Parts: sequence; C-alpha cells; structure tokens
Amino acid sequence: MISVTEAKNIILNNLPERKTALLPLSEAAGLVTSAKVIAGTDIPGFPQSSMDGYALKFKDQHLPLEISGEMAAGTTALFHLQDGQASRIFTGAPLPEGADTVVMQEKITIENNQLIIKDENLSQGLNVRPKGSEVKKGAVAIAAGTFLSPAAIGFLAGIGQDQVEVYRPPVVAVILTGNELQDPGQVLAFGQVYEANSYQLKAALEKTGLKEIHVFRAEDDPATLQQILEQALQISDLVLLNGGVSVGDYDFVTKAAKQCGIEEKFHKIRQKPGKPLFFGTKGEKLVFGLPGNPSSSLTCFYEYVLPAVENLLGLKNSVQKLNVVATHDYIKPAGLTHFLKAFYEEGAVTPLHAQESYRLHSFAQANCFLVLPEESTGCKKGDIVEIHLLPL
Repeated sequence: MISVTEAKNIILNNLPERKTALLPLSEAAGLVTSAKVIAGTDIPGFPQSSMDGYALKFKDQHLPLEISGEMAAGTTALFHLQDGQASRIFTGAPLPEGADTVVMQEKITIENNQLIIKDENLSQGLNVRPKGSEVKKGAVAIAAGTFLSPAAIGFLAGIGQDQVEVYRPPVVAVILTGNELQDPGQVLAFGQVYEANSYQLKAALEKTGLKEIHVFRAEDDPATLQQILEQALQISDLVLLNGGVSVGDYDFVTKAAKQCGIEEKFHKIRQKPGKPLFFGTKGEKLVFGLPGNPSSSLTCFYEYVLPAVENLLGLKNSVQKLNVVATHDYIKPAGLTHFLKAFYEEGAVTPLHAQESYRLHSFAQANCFLVLPEESTGCKKGDIVEIHLLPL
C-alpha cells in the first residue's frame, strides 16, 4: 500500500495533456478558454447614448436649441446634427453625426419649441459610451485560461463571438459491478441493495461541467466485465469502475484491467474509507477502480478523481483545504489516513455519525472531510485540524 500523498502525486504525474475543442458559445459555460479571444470589431461600434435624453454639441449647451430628429436604439440611418440643434435620443441609440454629449431628459425644459438645458454639471462626452469603450478591434477580449462564467459568456456574446476554444471536457464511462444491485424504484429481492453510485458520481461529474457520461452495468463475471471495459475504453477518456477492486472471490476489476492492457500505477492506499482504490492508464486514458461501498466511492471521487478531472479542464482544485477547530474528540489507531464525514460552520468542524463506508446518511449532511493523517491517533476537542471543504 502507498500513502495518500504518494497516490495523488502518481495521478498528477500520469495526467495526459489537455485536449482542446472549438465549441458553440451555448455549450461553453463552466469551461476554461484554451486560447485568447481577439475582438473582431469595436464594441460599441459607434458613440452610443447611455441615457434617454437629447444629443447635442457641447459647445451649444448655453443656447436655445432647435429639436431636430430622433435617434432610437436600432437606428441604422445616418443623421447629421447641425450647429444649434439637439436630437431626441434613447438609451442604446447611436449619436447623430456631429453630436458629442447627451443631456438627461430630466434636466431640460422646452420653451417656445426650443430646448433649454438646465444641467450645471454637464460636461463634454457626458452620458456617451465612446466607440470601442467595451473592447477595441484587435484587442485581447478574454485571455487563455479564463473560466467561462455566465458573465464571461454574456461578454463574448456581446462582442459578437458565437464560438470559443476551450479545454475539452473528458468523456467518462462509469461501470457498475455487482449482481446484488437493483435500480431505485424497483422492489428489492432478498440479497439485493439499491444502486447509488452511478447517481452520485454522475451528479458530481455534471457539476464540474461534464456532459458526456456513459453508464454501464457488468455482472460479476470476468469475461463480461472485460468486454464492457474494452467497450468503455474505446469511447471514453476516463473510466470509473465501481466495486470489485478488493480481494474477494468476485472482485475481478484488477484482472480485467490487466487483460485490457491497462497499466496499473497503484492499487490500495493507506486510508479509510477507500483503501482498495485502483489507478491505471492505457495510453492517455485514465482508469480508476473505486470501492463499491457508496461512501468510499464518493470519498475517493472527491480526493482523487475530481482533482484529475479539474486539471484536464484547466480548473483549480475545488476541494478547499482549511485549518479549523475540532468540536469533539475522535479516536483512531495510527496507520491509515482517515477521511471523516463532517460538518464545517463558523471556523469549527464536527465529525458526523455513521462513518461506516457503506453509509451515505451522514454524507448527505456533510460539507467537508475532517482529515486525520495516518500517523495520527485522533483529535481532541479544541485541536486545530485539517478539513477538505467539498464543492457541493
């Protein structure tokens, strides 16, 4: 067995180069740009009013002005403003040619069909968005490595981009093993349990922005598992095998992996839960063998799979490490790193009930792991401990 730190370093050192893809803007939210985006035009492409009011030449502000014409948003006709004139204008509309300032409609009066300005603070260019003030043609609009938040998507759409180059999300295959598994909503026969791993893993993967996730079911049969694993390797970049990674008579995953040409990088970590975790590669494809117990499986996902996926996406690890105060004692033997399901609030962490690897009830209430290193024999109330805050 290897340590938690050794396992994480092995995974990091075996990650392939990130793949890129040119995606429609509508499919790029939550991803990261792999190349800079250059603006193809000035935005706005014309001096634009930021207010409802009247466009004028600033030099004419003290004159009674003739009201001539109207400029609404979407106007495409060119209009020239003469000296001594003002044009009615609305938010988003282009300024008429010759105008350089907009006075708010609340700061004017109309006397004898002439416009009188009542704005002592009027300055040249006031209430005007200059041409190219959002971005200039040829400028870097968004740098490579930018997370595409809703605002970033809106910005790119607003400068006319309909597609963007991003780090391509890996295609994932989830393979469930175990004859005892039954679908939720069905009646359990004697000896059966409801299948939870595909639901929780798919939900966690989708939260990172992954959309192409294939789920397979494999009976506890070596030939069947090998066939499904070969199929999964053909269509995916990342394979998550669930169950069958221990040493029981029906634990076939490591044998099937070897027969499929997967190179084992490690098998078993000095940790609890999730000790039998398997990791291997086939070319640039990554293969994780996760324990079948749902709590163990999800713990291994957050600690090992998620950082790998986020690295491939160009994202920082979203599992945040903090040092906080323990609210209760917890005793453990030295020898294994323990990832305890826990709840963090206001600088303190409380280990939860039901730490057994098959139980998800406490995991459903947890927002972090309380991490006790392998040499530790536990913690006492008031101790400073490390937690891994989960991206729920």
